[in-house]
Amino acid sequence: MSLVAVARKDFKDVRRAKLLWFVGGIYTLFAALFFYTGSGADADVRVQLWNMSGLAILIIPLVALVAAYLSVAGERESGSIRFLLSIPNDRKDVVFGKFLSRALLVSGAILFAFAVGGVLSAVLYPSLELATFVRVVAFVLYFTMAYVAIAVGISSLTATRSKAMAASIGYFFVFNVLWIQGSAFSAVGALRFVFEDTLGVQLSQNTEQFVQSLSPAVSYLQSLRLAFPDGFQGLPPVDPSTPFYLEPWFGLVILAAWIVLPLGLGYWRFERADLG
Repeated sequence: MSLVAVARKDFKDVRRAKLLWFVGGIYTLFAALFFYTGSGADADVRVQLWNMSGLAILIIPLVALVAAYLSVAGERESGSIRFLLSIPNDRKDVVFGKFLSRALLVSGAILFAFAVGGVLSAVLYPSLELATFVRVVAFVLYFTMAYVAIAVGISSLTATRSKAMAASIGYFFVFNVLWIQGSAFSAVGALRFVFEDTLGVQLSQNTEQFVQSLSPAVSYLQSLRLAFPDGFQGLPPVDPSTPFYLEPWFGLVILAAWIVLPLGLGYWRFERADLG
């Protein structure tokens, strides 16, 4: 077997997971509601795409984490990982094969939701806005890849279901709740406490915004501006004085790091783990 063979076997094993399709079905339901209720002779399909891309911040992490947090840890706890590695496959095949299969599975659920929206748009809206539609789908899928990579990385770092679940919930709570809000318990709040309250060093607004953008959800929102025209929904053009690390394209770089680093770290740890 190989990476592709691992991915194929894993895809067959998990494609009927009821919880995954339940959460993915919620996204499809919202797609149908958004595109149907917002339709009309003067309706703009980009408004519904905006709503769908915003809703992705809530739904995508849940779908991806549910789909992938047990991808490696579940096999380790059950003991089936030893069979999988004896076929033979090496540990790299397992980690990246799992990522490939879970990414395809979650992407399929997301594409189905947008396909439903696309059909309704073609029937009920005066213009499909195909270019914007394609860009939004691409950005949502890119965000999806980041969260699947995070989930597989967490699973590769842990040895049991309970640890994988706790780490996934903790990650979601930190990076999707605490990190992006402005209270004293957020990442920015912690930095203010250390630098401003303790050391007396004033943080710039750019520094605070960059720290917030390290959350995959915020970096996704930052990059999403590239999918819509300037002025849409009140979006101003990017200020020429904006530092490069706060420009929309740099959000794509941060998301790429969230794909590469968790998988690399997970593989590094899994490669050295004692599976006996």
